[in-house]
Amino acid sequence: MAPETPADRQFMDRAIETFIRLALIAMLAAWCFDIVRPFIVPSLWGLIIAIGLHPLHARLRAALGGRPALAAILLSLLTFAALMVPAALLSGSVLDGAHVLMRDYEEGMLAVPLPPDWVAGLPLVGQSIDGFWRDASDNLADALRRALPEIKMALHWLGGVAAGAGVGILQFVFAIAIAGVLLAHEGAGRRAALTFARRLAGVRGVEFAELATATVRSVTRGILGVAMIQAILAGLGWLAAGIPAAGLWAILALLLSVVQVGIFPLAIPILIYCFFTASTLTFVLLLIWTLLVGSIDNVLKPILLGRGVEVPMAVIFVGAIGGFLGAGIIGLFVGAVVLVLGYKLFVAWLDERPEPAAESSDAPAS
Repeated sequence: MAPETPADRQFMDRAIETFIRLALIAMLAAWCFDIVRPFIVPSLWGLIIAIGLHPLHARLRAALGGRPALAAILLSLLTFAALMVPAALLSGSVLDGAHVLMRDYEEGMLAVPLPPDWVAGLPLVGQSIDGFWRDASDNLADALRRALPEIKMALHWLGGVAAGAGVGILQFVFAIAIAGVLLAHEGAGRRAALTFARRLAGVRGVEFAELATATVRSVTRGILGVAMIQAILAGLGWLAAGIPAAGLWAILALLLSVVQVGIFPLAIPILIYCFFTASTLTFVLLLIWTLLVGSIDNVLKPILLGRGVEVPMAVIFVGAIGGFLGAGIIGLFVGAVVLVLGYKLFVAWLDERPEPAAESSDAPAS
């Protein structure tokens, strides 16, 4: 074996020193990430809200004589009120509906009507549903006692959903505050974003940053905005019609609207329930309202999307469901936007064509 030379010793010392430095930097980065991890999702959501509200903030700032901070505060308060007031009304309907059901059950006034004849004809599950429904109409207490394990499972799941929704609401309030801060300092934020994009991707970084902004704004307006409008209007209609737990159905309608399924798969069973339990006038009015709300996306999406975001439905679906499973209610929105943004940037990178190499001056003529 050759003896170790001073050059080899110097190389090993530099390698060990470089490794120690990289390890310390990695440890510091991991520590910083662990500290800021609870704020990542609200910050992303706040950035999405700020980008979506930026045009409205610009108009409000101009109307207030060029005061960005005051415009940001007013817009944050209006956003919070516009979203939280309907949510509070719908969540209150859930509690009121549960209280009424418990009171009627304890007083023996809760009666289950017999199932219609077509229920038994449903494929695969028709006989089971018809049998349980008839048992519940004859003796509700006994039917609930036999279904107690399934009821406990459902209550456990609903408890988890309620806890996640509570955390999501707190994150949403925090996100609105972050959006207000970003809008109040939009000039500095824009310069910082462009600087980061330029450092990250060079000259194309600015183009990608503009593409990201346009994509977030389009998705926020055309997908999330329309979904929230549909869910709020549908929930208010169900609340006015006296549908039990209208707030819960409105949340489910929001999920279906975000993943581009629409509210009709949920609205049809509610209409059937209303047909058997409410007056004819209430059913007709709810039917007309459901048709209007369920079709409103055909009018709003072309208006709010502008030029549109050409994204496959599978991308939106996977982003919304994956975000919901990973981060709860707020992840439903963030997941859809982030995955659509990543898809658009990936497509833009694929479409990029390298400049053709210049032909050498001594190339033979063809």
